[in-house]
Amino acid sequence: MCTYQVLSHDGKVTSFHQAHYVAPAIGGAALIIVEATAVSPEGRISDKDLGLWNDEQIPGLANLVKGIHEAGAKVALQLAHAGRKCMATDGISEILSPSPLAFDDTYRTPREMKEADIQRVIDDFRQAARRADAADFDALEIHAAHGYLINQFISPETNKRTDRFHDPSLFLSLVLKAVHEVWPKDKPVWVRVSATDYTPKGYDVKYIINVLDRVRPMIDAVHVSTGGVVPVVFPVYPGYQVSFAKAIKKALALPTIAVGMLSSPDLGEYVLQSGSADFIAVGRGLLRNPNWLLEAALAHQQEFFAHQPEYLQRGFPLR
Repeated sequence: MCTYQVLSHDGKVTSFHQAHYVAPAIGGAALIIVEATAVSPEGRISDKDLGLWNDEQIPGLANLVKGIHEAGAKVALQLAHAGRKCMATDGISEILSPSPLAFDDTYRTPREMKEADIQRVIDDFRQAARRADAADFDALEIHAAHGYLINQFISPETNKRTDRFHDPSLFLSLVLKAVHEVWPKDKPVWVRVSATDYTPKGYDVKYIINVLDRVRPMIDAVHVSTGGVVPVVFPVYPGYQVSFAKAIKKALALPTIAVGMLSSPDLGEYVLQSGSADFIAVGRGLLRNPNWLLEAALAHQQEFFAHQPEYLQRGFPLR
């Protein structure tokens, strides 16, 4: 979840990011996924986004990783390119997309990417992955959701090309191939997807399963979200995206990460114990309270012993 706290527009980690990400690690989170980090300046969502488009940005991220590791958690980096949803203006004269379609009338119209632009962005992902490894990240998440560049190639609503990149899986597959050229084999790589764009002329979960099936050998898991491709309203409620994670898990036999208003510990536990997903990602709950997990565990422990007091007599004290 982007924090927009790079006030100098240089993409570098600040003291805010140190506090923001180390706190939930101290609070017991097993894995921290650092917010969308741009692979190029025009790949930022805003001027205040984190970036990894040059080597000068490595030390700050490496220090952040060190702090998270010392707090006992693993850490992944989400690599992203905003494409037509870029709102950055500092030094950005044009934005890019597979087709020259603006997100809405408040956004700039992007330039349709030529083959050379596509190859350059693929290399941007490759170099950012190399830098992420140098910063000692444990895993990478490739952002192919929420209407950002990779998702723009995936959706029929945003990809009107007539060349080979009309194929919804091609750009994603080439990005993943480039990343694997520099990323250690023993470190996982997964993708975040929007399982549907919620439009009649767009795509549904069966479509995204087909896209993912074609890149399946190159991914270790799928982080399942929805929407953000075009400006449409869709229903939002606790657990509203879990069914999509379950469908993708079943179809591809890959681990899935469920996300979306899972800030209730009971709901999160249900998602895991029911087998709907293998992991849950909590954003809003941890933004409000970095000790969310510890407090949830303590509350569960107290409830457990209240219903089974015999365990207290066996030497399991409340903490």
